[in-house]
Amino acid sequence: MTKVQISGGMFIAIVINLIYAKAIGLTQGSIAREVGSDMWLATLLAIIQGVFVMWLTFKVMSRAPKHTIIQHSFFLLGKWGGKIVALLLFLFLTGAFVVVLATFVYHLNDYFLPDAPIYLFCGVAFIVGVFSAFHGLEVLGRVALIGGLLLFFLNMLIILGSLSYFDIRELMPVFDSGVVRTAWASRFHNSDWAIATVIAGILYPSIAKKGSTFHPGVMGILFAGFMVIMWPILEAGVLSPEVTGSYNISCMQMARSAEVGLFLHRYELIMIAFFAVSTFTQVSIIFLSASICTQQMFGMKDFRPVLIPVALLLSSVGLWIVLDHSRAMIFIENYWVTLALSIAIPLPILLWILGKIFKGRLKQGAKGG
Repeated sequence: MTKVQISGGMFIAIVINLIYAKAIGLTQGSIAREVGSDMWLATLLAIIQGVFVMWLTFKVMSRAPKHTIIQHSFFLLGKWGGKIVALLLFLFLTGAFVVVLATFVYHLNDYFLPDAPIYLFCGVAFIVGVFSAFHGLEVLGRVALIGGLLLFFLNMLIILGSLSYFDIRELMPVFDSGVVRTAWASRFHNSDWAIATVIAGILYPSIAKKGSTFHPGVMGILFAGFMVIMWPILEAGVLSPEVTGSYNISCMQMARSAEVGLFLHRYELIMIAFFAVSTFTQVSIIFLSASICTQQMFGMKDFRPVLIPVALLLSSVGLWIVLDHSRAMIFIENYWVTLALSIAIPLPILLWILGKIFKGRLKQGAKGG
């Protein structure tokens, strides 16, 4: 029996925090460079795909709800098959941490503290992430609720500060890049929600009320999608697709263009303050999930003994990639997309098929586990 339980609302907040930061920053610039004014359509297509994969993940996990996706793999694929899946998920989470760290570092280093060493940002992320993860999922769920609320206010402020400059003609014509090319560009945002679906499979046993029709994971993707899709629409309509595509972190340029009332001229300062809580939540959740992967790979009883070694490994890889902007962008736009989608989509499909074939094996493993 799982000791720690979080509410469905907390899990929705965790999903929003996992998706939001990179989706409005690095992702939109990548999409804009590929499909221009159709960036919002590519984002919308990715949200629809994310809803389906999250629904399928919850469907698979509901067969043995007290066990993680790694334990499902042990039941269906055997000892070594389960270890291979755990290793693949650890590799996935290492890549996810690099993406989150790059988002965090480049927002702060490029726009606010250009003279500060990157080691400083990575060190802060490591300390806060380990401290938060050590205190467990319930604490992170509560922090995620605060982070989600701040992100909601952030969205409201950007709308208020940008509508007067919005030109809907910048979004025309629809599907100017073609349906196929726009759908292909959705892969950049697909890699954002992929983090949420994989972590959903790891944290699933800790969700108290998983729902039957409106799963917390699906609701999380929908809420996050609603909050994210405002940004490509506003960026295209205010900055123009060409300007959006010229920045690695287009949301910060968008924030600089916002004017909220007579006194809030530096909206980007408010944005980064609200944004920080969400980013630290991402780091902590990934440290926790990667530690759970390691724990279950080696059959340990608790994740805490491996938390610091896992965090050090992830931080070392992240630091090496983030130290070079060019290397980081190549990783995020190419290697990460391939890695994320080759694991996040096939794995639940594979487990769903195997669960249909080997129902008895899954039931026996769930009873024994």
